[in-house]
Amino acid sequence: MSLLVAEGVTKKFAGITALDSVSLDVGEHELVGLIGPNGAGKTTFFNCLLGLLRPDAGTVTFAGSDLTRVPVHRRARLGIGRTFQRIELFVGMTPREHFVVAARARAGRGGLVADLLGRGRVTREEHDRAQEMLELLGLGPVADKKVEGLSLGIGRLVEVGRALMTEPRLLLLDEPSSGLDRAETAVLAETLRSVQRERGTAILLVEHDVDLVRSLVGRVFVLDFGVLIASGRTEDVFADAAVRRAYLGDLV
Repeated sequence: MSLLVAEGVTKKFAGITALDSVSLDVGEHELVGLIGPNGAGKTTFFNCLLGLLRPDAGTVTFAGSDLTRVPVHRRARLGIGRTFQRIELFVGMTPREHFVVAARARAGRGGLVADLLGRGRVTREEHDRAQEMLELLGLGPVADKKVEGLSLGIGRLVEVGRALMTEPRLLLLDEPSSGLDRAETAVLAETLRSVQRERGTAILLVEHDVDLVRSLVGRVFVLDFGVLIASGRTEDVFADAAVRRAYLGDLV
């Protein structure tokens, strides 16, 4: 059963077609990739899914509900989590504190300002949930260190954990390997495997790191100049001549 379904999504800017009738689906508990060269329309499509942009045509449904006119914050409450292409963490806070704040946002408890100022009292349930996430992501050794003193790779994991604390049914990842070295990317890949395996969270991975996508997803969709040029099983798509041409021979 499909959890997320986008059908015929079209978006134009000043008469230029950024997305031309793009369709994509993600099943329950599935890990799916969306790839394409720079300028292919991946970010535009991602933002249409999130509600940051409204498509000029087409529909987006989640768990059977039409999201076309649903605002961003309501999509999150329906069970859609996300990370950002540019890392966005709170300076002066630890990974544990990030997870507690996310748990409170999910529960509607407390105020963000109080949390950021360290005035929110941590409940046993919040502590336990944060600790579980720290262990899942292997962040125990840095749980109480300020995020500005941590590596970019660790910061990416904190973002993933913060998104997971909202208990999403679907996690949208916007180029999570951006800026990471090979070792950090390998850690990220193993973490995502663990999350998908242990929690059953469906994941849509928007990436241009082909090796990462190949190692993770069962199905992949390929955009080129706003047009969906291929979709299907990962091994079949990467063998497609049109996909190879789109990447100018980079896929070998």
